[in-house]
Amino acid sequence: MNHYPKIFNKKSLLKTILFLPLLSSFIPFQLNPTKASIEFQWDTNSGYRKLKWFQRSSNKLAKNKIFFIYRPSDRKTGLLTLQIKVPKNFKSTLKTKNISLCRVNIGGFSSKTKCLEDISSDIEINRETKNIEIVPISPLPKNKDSYAVVFKVTNPNKSGLYQFHSFGKSSGAIPVSSYLGSWTININQS
Repeated sequence: MNHYPKIFNKKSLLKTILFLPLLSSFIPFQLNPTKASIEFQWDTNSGYRKLKWFQRSSNKLAKNKIFFIYRPSDRKTGLLTLQIKVPKNFKSTLKTKNISLCRVNIGGFSSKTKCLEDISSDIEINRETKNIEIVPISPLPKNKDSYAVVFKVTNPNKSGLYQFHSFGKSSGAIPVSSYLGSWTININQS
């Protein structure tokens, strides 16, 4: 056994173990958080429809502008009324003066998401059920334009995912209220 060379000397091994953490503390580590685009779905049945949305800030307690978008493919008919079900844990003060309906330009590489034309409408907030009902003066037509309900809010203090649901009453001989889809809004920690 003594004819094999000793690979590790006890003294040098002890020095290495004690010196390595000290050396590693001087190495600058750069941690870049990645922004993943993952959406969780609470209701996994085939009736779930994901709607497009855009928000200016996802940080908690930040002043935010959220665009809940209705594209032409989201509307099978014209709409007499829109109803948005706000999640109970979305703790932000909603005021009718800070909610609007508009014809919207959906942003992309060369343009930003913005309202093109405001649509006059009556907006009512039910504080008990956290439902927002929007009744445009003239029904939203079934055309190639995109429309958005815009919230100007302060983000909640609690970070997480918030799922908003949308319902609409169709224009036609017999107005029928139906599920249009859902938006899952993300509020970050910082």
